Amino acid sequence: MSDAASALKSLLLEKSVRTGTFTLASGKESDLYIDCRMTAMDPFGASLIGQVGWAAVREKIQAEGLEIDAIGGMTLGADPISLAVGMTSASSHPDEALQVFTVRKEPKGHGRGKQIEGNFSSGNTIVVVDDVITTGGSTLKAIDAIEREGGKVAFALVLVDREEGGRQAIEARGIPVVALYSRSTLLG
Repeated sequence: MSDAASALKSLLLEKSVRTGTFTLASGKESDLYIDCRMTAMDPFGASLIGQVGWAAVREKIQAEGLEIDAIGGMTLGADPISLAVGMTSASSHPDEALQVFTVRKEPKGHGRGKQIEGNFSSGNTIVVVDDVITTGGSTLKAIDAIEREGGKVAFALVLVDREEGGRQAIEARGIPVVALYSRSTLLG
């Protein structure tokens, strides 16, 4: 594990991981709650997410000869992660810089009525992002919106896979998942 990955793991454990009894967004009860926003919206955490996330994305791109245009996912969890990875791509490899976008939960009720905001165009090849996957539901909702608007999802980048079936649900759609951490790797 790189120094940045170790530092990010420590920060996630300090700021984002809680044990106890919790009701998740999926409605399921769990002994583990992971609020990645606490880490992703910390300036040091965002910097580390950018480094570790871009390294993982770039490795996948190079290994498979992919051409990726943009990175984004369902607001709010994906927003700081996508921006951090996009900014790191631009500063470290300007010729490979990823544009960044966000997917609204519902299309906007005014203006142009868009569900996808930011730097996204029909025909783009995308890395879809999520902070935490449990069932995979929010990631799949983002994928549906991206595909509806003409985007092609190459793979998913996830900060933490809770190892509760979400990865399998996303991969069942033919979309590989790159998880920076899992419940196992975070908690040992």
